[in-house]
Amino acid sequence: MGFLNLRLIDLVDIVLVAYLLFRVYKLIKGTVALNILIGIFAFIVFWLMIKALNMELSASIMDNFVNVGVLALIIVFQQEIRRFLLLLGSKYNLSGKFSMDKVLLGKGKGMMNIYNKPLVRACEQMAKTKTGALIVITKDSELLDYVRTGELINAVISSQLLENIFFKNSPLHDGAVIITRNKIKAAGCILPVSQNYSLPKKVGLRHRAAMGITESTDAVSIVVSEETGRISFFKKGEMEMGITPEELTKLLEEL
Repeated sequence: MGFLNLRLIDLVDIVLVAYLLFRVYKLIKGTVALNILIGIFAFIVFWLMIKALNMELSASIMDNFVNVGVLALIIVFQQEIRRFLLLLGSKYNLSGKFSMDKVLLGKGKGMMNIYNKPLVRACEQMAKTKTGALIVITKDSELLDYVRTGELINAVISSQLLENIFFKNSPLHDGAVIITRNKIKAAGCILPVSQNYSLPKKVGLRHRAAMGITESTDAVSIVVSEETGRISFFKKGEMEMGITPEELTKLLEEL
């Protein structure tokens, strides 16, 4: 019964592997990568069966596939690997924990609650006029890579400015507005589009971009639908569609 002699480090190892597998599953759930992962699992089971039956010719062919398997996995799952690394760096705020700014300046603050009111008012007004909008609110990560894709504004949050940015004839209305630390940092920004197939087919690129940025970073996002005027809120790759201005205020206060 020697196989039952588990050490504490063995239990830690099992829990760690189980957690990593769970996080990988959460990352690829609803995407085509999940089907690919199931196919790889079936391939491994088939390969082990061949090895157990001592089928030398088939085993040698399968061994050659396995030898290049790591490289193939990196190529196939490059987007998911990138998202997983961003999960470690952004959602768990590794950069913030080891930042000298935190030591010298103290813990930074996100968007102050006094700026929730003009933001909600702008969303409410745009919902009434069915003006499409995509607003991203950063938390620990300032999303500088995405800020650089748009036009730098660096202005205080105001409802009038947000409505002007997303006005249908504005050159910046198709992109995203990124809000960082109480200021509209940039407008017309390009965001990653989510490949999550669980999203309703009726939603457009704005909703998929709002989902994509919250899947790969710790930011939250708000979308006003141009077709229906509904307000949607996105956080950690999850969507709340058709919320009221009062519900939006509460969600922002909880950040």
